[in-house]
Amino acid sequence: MVPTLAGRLQTRLFLLATVGSVLTALVTPLLPTDAPLGAAYRASFGVLFAVALLGFGWELAYHGLQQFRWEKDWPTMFGLITAVNEGLLVWLAIRAHAVPGTGGLAGSAFLVHFGVVWLGVWLCANGPMRVPFLRWRFHGGRLL
Repeated sequence: MVPTLAGRLQTRLFLLATVGSVLTALVTPLLPTDAPLGAAYRASFGVLFAVALLGFGWELAYHGLQQFRWEKDWPTMFGLITAVNEGLLVWLAIRAHAVPGTGGLAGSAFLVHFGVVWLGVWLCANGPMRVPFLRWRFHGGRLL
């Protein structure tokens, strides 16, 4: 199955809203930060929202690049490695104060949170997601 652009966007948003939210809720109290728990949750969910929002732009860029590949898709490992450029962009947006509620977020807290969420979403997209959404694979990754 080669996901369509609409399928990639829907899958990204769905997985970040479900798996990403659950993992964010679980990992936030464990983050290496001195902030009160409410501020830590505000920052963590701000990062999650930024990943989702900036991810739409990334998906457009990835879609354009994939048009040069004969099968119009990435190898699975590329999907994992894209965490580097996406994480760097989100971190730069945080440092530029473009992500509300993330002021003073420590780099270590960001790295742990982003890494756990990214790995969880990637693993879910490449495994368990195929069980409850049987038709997802045959509809270009579209959920709707």
